[in-house]
Amino acid sequence: MVLAGGDRADHRGGDLTVLPYGRQSISEDDIQAVVEVLRGDWLTTGPAVAAFEARIGEVAGGHRAVTATSGTAALHMAYAAAGVTQGDTVISTPMTFIATTAMASVLGANIVFADIEEDTALIDPDAVDALVDERTTVIAAVDYAGHPADYDRLSAAASRVGALVLDDAAHSIGSTYKGRPVGDLADLTTFSFFPTKNLTTGEGGALVAKDPLLAQRAHEFHFIGLVRDADRFAVTTEGAWHQEVHEFGFNYRLDDIACALGISQLARLDSFRRRRAEITRRYDAALSGVDGVRTPIQRDDVDLIRHLYPVRILDRRRREVFDRMRADGIGVQVNYMPVYWHPVYADAGYRRGMCPNAEAFYAEELSLPIHPELTDDQVDQVVESLVRALR
Repeated sequence: MVLAGGDRADHRGGDLTVLPYGRQSISEDDIQAVVEVLRGDWLTTGPAVAAFEARIGEVAGGHRAVTATSGTAALHMAYAAAGVTQGDTVISTPMTFIATTAMASVLGANIVFADIEEDTALIDPDAVDALVDERTTVIAAVDYAGHPADYDRLSAAASRVGALVLDDAAHSIGSTYKGRPVGDLADLTTFSFFPTKNLTTGEGGALVAKDPLLAQRAHEFHFIGLVRDADRFAVTTEGAWHQEVHEFGFNYRLDDIACALGISQLARLDSFRRRRAEITRRYDAALSGVDGVRTPIQRDDVDLIRHLYPVRILDRRRREVFDRMRADGIGVQVNYMPVYWHPVYADAGYRRGMCPNAEAFYAEELSLPIHPELTDDQVDQVVESLVRALR
């Protein structure tokens, strides 16, 4: 049983919790879609990959999509396509899973962390404005909990210095900002299809690029760098088999088995959105009058598919409440420790206190279970456990 991104059941002693914080929803149609691929001729680089990429592109505003083996791989592809290299600056948020910045760091970028907004936990455009300079190559936002960031402000800041905007949309496929879908908001957008996300391919991810040249660079990077365009060949060809590598890449190709599942899951995205919205409304109503808890907000210009339901536990009681709810069999989680607290960044000279809003948010944040398979009775069970833990 999957408990969270990167958090799995303890295989030494069985499942850690009864109600997981997130999990996949697999239907008989999903299973049949995979079986059909297994009975067919293509297991990888076949028609299901092309079909899934086309469908993602449609959902993401009509732009080209390139699938990947994970959301992390998609981020690596995005930064590589953007040309991020040694000495470039990437401005990003500390309130995210480390992959958002790690994939820029491995390419040699200098990460500059902009603090978050106190109420949304999204990257603060005012903080970004103060940090952008001529060395900035990418501004990397994260749609925390499924809520899109303020892309009008971020794009304006990026345009001043010729930088690109990256939307790490691991949480937000299916959300919209001012009527535009996620995927159409930034120059580059990356998705994750891990089992706890809004739809799943098992492991998996995708990149969407508004510029076809960036999309092609990402495609070649994820295909070991192979170039198959004869107009670009540097070597005289000897036959139709000829292909070249001009820049090193990785094998980040997603297979047809996973893509068949993804196509079937995309057909259910609207139902997933509706159920997550119902759970959100039930939590909002039940917790609105509970002392010691702040519930998440939603801005008027956003229609989100809520990936996380992050409450804030006040009065320094988060650890106590976490432990009590886990003991109750409720798979609460914390999302996330500020990225620069990880030793890999602390050892590089990043220090606590850099982003006070993010650190204050982390000290109080608790993610309650939310996924399409969660029943109303189970939502009530979560609320009852939280209220007991706060007594």
